[in-house]
Amino acid sequence: MSAGTVLHIPRDDGPAPWGPAAAEDGPARRLYWAFADCLTIVRRDLTHLVRQPVIVAWQLGFPVVSVLLFVYVFGSAMNVGGGVDYPTFAMPGIFAMTISFGFMNTAVAVVVDRDHGVTDRFRSLPMATSAVVSGRGVADVIGAAVDLVVLAVIAVVVGWRSHGSPAATLAAFGLLLLLRFALTWIGVYLGLLAPNQESAGGLYAVAFPFGMISSVFTPPSMMPDWLGTIAMWNPVSSTAGAIRELFGNPATTGGSWVEQHAVLMAVLWPAVLTAVFLPLAVRRFRRLSR
Repeated sequence: MSAGTVLHIPRDDGPAPWGPAAAEDGPARRLYWAFADCLTIVRRDLTHLVRQPVIVAWQLGFPVVSVLLFVYVFGSAMNVGGGVDYPTFAMPGIFAMTISFGFMNTAVAVVVDRDHGVTDRFRSLPMATSAVVSGRGVADVIGAAVDLVVLAVIAVVVGWRSHGSPAATLAAFGLLLLLRFALTWIGVYLGLLAPNQESAGGLYAVAFPFGMISSVFTPPSMMPDWLGTIAMWNPVSSTAGAIRELFGNPATTGGSWVEQHAVLMAVLWPAVLTAVFLPLAVRRFRRLSR
């Protein structure tokens, strides 16, 4: 064997799970291994999360402090009009804010994996190219579900209640996870674009106004007209308005179309964001070494 010869070890895929006929089906075989590799990445990311509980504590720290501030410190001084109790108005907004801020943690994790050579290691393995990106997305949604459970328990302890039906309540949490699923791809894409970890940390300057210039803590109708328009069309506002409706928590809204159709927009916004940023994230991952 010459010095320039590259030894290629083929992947032993084994039989496909749908019988001999399916084993010869190239697209079906690729789909199976893309799914299997995605689950492997999910398991790796969740294991990493479990072994570093400080990450979970950090992610929950800001929303927990927000609950304490806006329920106990500022709650009695805030007035959103219409006779609406402010803590009841604020809690669904804090749920949405927690979800919206989480995508920057995704960006930082992607940069850390890339800078430590983990991403290059994945790319050198005989695995589906999309698995690293899709696995990160699924793992982040599972992590967000855990965050929401903890935050919901805290909300119940401080007196918040959902007055919607059990189905409507579950649908509200489903919309929150749908938004997180869509924002994850923005986080992955920004993480792949960021030149280093310091730059990724600076992306929190993007997340903060994205989460705060919305209906999370204040109705857009109470803001200056130009700022209220931005807040109304913020995807976080649509999700916050939709879950308030599903939770049966009263809220003051303006007469704009986007506010009157919050549930519809809470589905459309994630669909649009996913359609734009998921392909961009996969394409960027494939072009890392070019």
